Amino acid sequence: MFPNIDPKKMNALMKQMGVAQESIPASRVVIEKEDGKIVISNPSVVKITMHGQESFQVSGDVEENSGEGFSEGDVKTVMEKTGAGEEEARKALKETGDLAEAIMKLS
Repeated sequence: MFPNIDPKKMNALMKQMGVAQESIPASRVVIEKEDGKIVISNPSVVKITMHGQESFQVSGDVEENSGEGFSEGDVKTVMEKTGAGEEEARKALKETGDLAEAIMKLS
């Protein structure tokens, strides 16, 4: 954040200003949107408390899922495993709601 500042001094300064940080161990973070989900794998999550307000800083491997309940990666996997086209793979995923079942259905 500031160059040439000792991290311990930075933490002490933040504490004086009423800012507290806490690392949160997490295996996955899911943000549900109206039209789908954002899934963050291998996340680094930091909870920041400042003046009674809590906020979270999240970084990691981001994958955005469509509103259909499956990801673009799921569609590609079904296509690769079965040789089906994109439309056929999407249809099977939508009908079954499960990656393995969609692959079995098209195999």
